[in-house]
Amino acid sequence: MRAMKFGVGQAVRRVEDARFVTGTGRYTSDIAAEGMAHAVVVRSPHAHARFAIENVAEVRAMPGVLAVYTAQDVAHLGDIPCLGPVKNSDGKRMVLPPNPVLPKDTVRHIGEAVAFIVAETEAAGRDAAEALAIDWEPLPVAVGMEAALAEGAPLVWPEVPGNVAFDTHHGDKAKTDKAFAKADRVVSLTLVNNRLVANYLETRACLAEYDAGKSRWTLTLGSQGSHDIRDILARHIFKVEPGNIRVVTPDVGGGFGTKIFMYREYPLTMFAAEQLGRPVRWVAERSEHFLGDTQGRDNVTTLEMALDRRGRFLAMRVDLKADLGAYASQFGPYVPAAGATMSPGCYDIPAIDVRVRGIYTNTVPVDAYRGAGRPEAAYAIERFVDYIAHTIGKAPEALRALNFIKPEKMPYRTSTGRVYDSGEFEGHLRRALEVADAAGFKERLRASRKKGLLRGIGMASYIEACAGGGPEAAEVRIEEDGSATVLIGTQSTGQGHLTAYAQLASQQLDLPMDRIRVLQGDTDAIATGSGTGGSRSIPVGGAAVRKASVSLVEKLKQLASEALEAGPADLEIAAGGVRIAGTDRSLSFAEVAKLPGASADMLKAREDWTPPADTYPNGTHVAEVEVDPDTGTVTIARYTVVDDFGVTLNPLLLAGQVHGGAVQGIGQALHERVVYDEGGQLVTASLMDYRLPRADDLPSFTFETRNVPSTTNVMGMKGAGEAGAIGATPATMNAVVDALHRAHGIAHIDMPATPDRIFAAIREAEAKRAA
Repeated sequence: MRAMKFGVGQAVRRVEDARFVTGTGRYTSDIAAEGMAHAVVVRSPHAHARFAIENVAEVRAMPGVLAVYTAQDVAHLGDIPCLGPVKNSDGKRMVLPPNPVLPKDTVRHIGEAVAFIVAETEAAGRDAAEALAIDWEPLPVAVGMEAALAEGAPLVWPEVPGNVAFDTHHGDKAKTDKAFAKADRVVSLTLVNNRLVANYLETRACLAEYDAGKSRWTLTLGSQGSHDIRDILARHIFKVEPGNIRVVTPDVGGGFGTKIFMYREYPLTMFAAEQLGRPVRWVAERSEHFLGDTQGRDNVTTLEMALDRRGRFLAMRVDLKADLGAYASQFGPYVPAAGATMSPGCYDIPAIDVRVRGIYTNTVPVDAYRGAGRPEAAYAIERFVDYIAHTIGKAPEALRALNFIKPEKMPYRTSTGRVYDSGEFEGHLRRALEVADAAGFKERLRASRKKGLLRGIGMASYIEACAGGGPEAAEVRIEEDGSATVLIGTQSTGQGHLTAYAQLASQQLDLPMDRIRVLQGDTDAIATGSGTGGSRSIPVGGAAVRKASVSLVEKLKQLASEALEAGPADLEIAAGGVRIAGTDRSLSFAEVAKLPGASADMLKAREDWTPPADTYPNGTHVAEVEVDPDTGTVTIARYTVVDDFGVTLNPLLLAGQVHGGAVQGIGQALHERVVYDEGGQLVTASLMDYRLPRADDLPSFTFETRNVPSTTNVMGMKGAGEAGAIGATPATMNAVVDALHRAHGIAHIDMPATPDRIFAAIREAEAKRAA
């Protein structure tokens, strides 16, 4: 592959940033329609209650109120589907309770919608919401998995005994039991993967319009994929042909998985627009994001490792309990069940027995959040490996090196059925430690101790699975002026896709970036699309763009060959045109587009690409922290990342993805945690109570790649969107625990490692020592 000025491997600056930094981005809430009405959602103040709305007619008559919709008004709409159900170990499908657009008479989590008000102004809608009289009958609640699994616990769903939504299994129990029976030592640990709120910058919003003449809706919203939203609305909820719905996604201010899903506000605004004959817009407040959008993580995992005398891993048991919240969200059950297949991490573990249970609780539903099950698995194994190392008195890097899967074993099938195609795990571990100057840690430790501070160094060598699944299609065409247009069905939510796809087209067409336009997020303009999730946009969508660009090049050569009096094999693409190789005889793309045979079909190419298997990005994060024992405050002093992403498309975009992901991982490790009280009230329901990482909490990241090309991706890429969040939580927590272990013998604390938790752990350790 020849190097192009704007092609693969070039550090091209993001073309979309000029709009964003000058305030000319176009987000859903920036879009208004003539005659637009405003919607307000009435939400439950109870985690579990029966209810009856008493004064609907009175509220409908209030000034400025256009409609008040309750469950009976939308009873004809289908339920919000769960598309990721899980089979139990006995082969039976899990129970999926109904998830209606509006519940009829019972709510099951705080913030659940019970009514939808449409008014001339948002203020009038809020007045109406406050005036709505609802008779609430609170019911017993099951909050938190321990409470939900307790004997005699209240049932979230009467048809789900014990609140266990599913109970499934991976691995070989008999083989694992046999290995444990022969082990020289067994180490066990239970750890918590705390629940999170996504907190993207742009809250969800939607604008629905209805064309009565065509019986057709247009829905504009910030999403991670307009086609999937359209198809769920058409097939599951409105039960119409997909062509009856157009979904448009403009600029999107962050997604992190949480904007993939179907939410009730989308069909409600569409229904209201149809009923009222005018556009209806709804924009979430930040508090509604906490109450109405799916949350992430929330696992409790118990691990046991069987070891021989050298510390080699013989077998592992994993018992994972995942809080699903009150409903089985779109992919909610699938996330922990599939994520658990990554339990072995980078390690050669001959036998594994993994049990995964999904638990219903009276809380906001949980679904995919940046990494979707893989961060949970990586945190469990990498935190556990450090714990084992401290327990048996072996250096964490030495224990890892001893047990890593060796490059010569690739492709390697794990005991959970995953097939890793490539990776040199010890290579990036050694390089990361070198870049992090691990050899100089002792000197820095002494300096910290002189200041009265604790210091620790921690690492995490992760592997994840992504960029698999079904096909993605792309179309590339030459316009009359010689510029190019790329149409793609994935969706940028801030990653820089307009730049990345343009680079892939530029690699083949040799056009500058300002001559390539990328279109996405419109089901009328783009035939198909799988949206963005699982780090598959560039490895899969990009492969389709590359393939379409290559096909288009062949068509352009064929078109130009007669005019240039040369065979297609003698032609090459250069400087946005076709020329005879080794000469200055050429035609620009604009001139090619005017040739007699230049039909629309000859000026475009549409191709799809289906990945044969997942790719497996991997890498090592090394964090170094100082801990103030008097306050429990953690400062990240140094942070190093060495990743294997197969092939780098754009170093600037890649670094941005890794930095952003690492910040989210650090946020989970040190700051973020969703808290419900015993009654199911959300205690951390705003940014006053839910702590996000701030700029002064973060280090200056050192990042580099040590790439081994993927053998399952046509471009050798492995995917990078989630990796930073996957490696950061265990690396940060291992560094914190290392500091506490060196000073006080503390072997484990759970995330988030907040100052109060650290302070309490130190005081407890001091009390034990004194006793």
